[in-house]
Amino acid sequence: MSTSARLNLYDLTREDLRAQFVRWDFSPVHAARLWNYLYLALADSFSAEAMPELPEKVRRRLAAETRLGLLPTARETDSSDGFTRKYLMTLDDGEAIETVLMRFTGRVTACISSQVGCAMGCVFCATGQMGFTRNLTAGEIVAQAVHVARSLHSSAPPKQSNPLCYFASAHRLRNIVLMGMGEPLHNYDSVMHAIDILRDEAGLALGAERITLSTVGVIPGILRLAREQRPINLAVSLHAATQAGRGALVPVAKRWPLDDLMAACRTYSETTGRKIFYEWTLIEGKNDSAADARAVGELLRGLPAQVNLIPLNPTTGYDGAPTHTTAAKAFQRILAEEFKLPSTVRQRRGIDIAAGCGQLAFAG
Repeated sequence: MSTSARLNLYDLTREDLRAQFVRWDFSPVHAARLWNYLYLALADSFSAEAMPELPEKVRRRLAAETRLGLLPTARETDSSDGFTRKYLMTLDDGEAIETVLMRFTGRVTACISSQVGCAMGCVFCATGQMGFTRNLTAGEIVAQAVHVARSLHSSAPPKQSNPLCYFASAHRLRNIVLMGMGEPLHNYDSVMHAIDILRDEAGLALGAERITLSTVGVIPGILRLAREQRPINLAVSLHAATQAGRGALVPVAKRWPLDDLMAACRTYSETTGRKIFYEWTLIEGKNDSAADARAVGELLRGLPAQVNLIPLNPTTGYDGAPTHTTAAKAFQRILAEEFKLPSTVRQRRGIDIAAGCGQLAFAG
């Protein structure tokens, strides 16, 4: 059996893994141990050294019929800011994706990709400029988080004899943003399956409140999130407060108009009781005026909302410039004083290595 045809263990929930072991007539106890090796010990092989408590016959079966869907790293790049590392990861079919590790005070965040490329075509986004190739599998999404967790583990200070004690340390991966390459709601089933695996309390145990999914405004996906009562954070990219302005930046606004999008967002908040984070890329002279700020305030009036202001990051396919700090603060002040809308200005990370929002693209 070719390696790519084998069952990717990162595609399996804990219950899936248990069921597979039952089909093999192996004890579920061994499935539980394997789960621990995958997500607590972060094992990278089926060897006796990596999985000492699994019987040899179990490890042989695993090696013959399954695989650890680890993603080889073709390139790692560290930013001069000292807080950001970008990984170029290769997939089994020769495609590649980028994943980013970002350090902030008191937390580490992994920015995860959900697709190779993106079909949404946002004009200022490098991933949108490269077009769409394919969806990632759940296992390929999970593997990115595992890779970042392993990277953190390897950089942690030496510990006692317990190899799992790292998960009580500051070097544990605690936050994930699905804001990398691709539109997560365009790959809904695989993304949600991956989130279920990442949230498992016996594994990486990422809390739902520490997972944020960003969408350009895929209305069917937003409504499905509401119906399914998914407890993760939702971020919706606006970038303009009129249909014409949004359509110029976000081509899919023609398919899902702004009025329909806002109706879906209202339904989401009413159904789930959750606020939405509305993302606004600040582009000098395009959408950063006082009038733009007031238009945002009117658009979001009465909604449980927070606005994330993101100064434009440069890409080769778009010639816009980021808003100056003074204009960003003025924009933020209008939202707060006139509309009582909370907002943040996104901390810029990894701009020099093209690891910022909208900059991810496989360049070979």
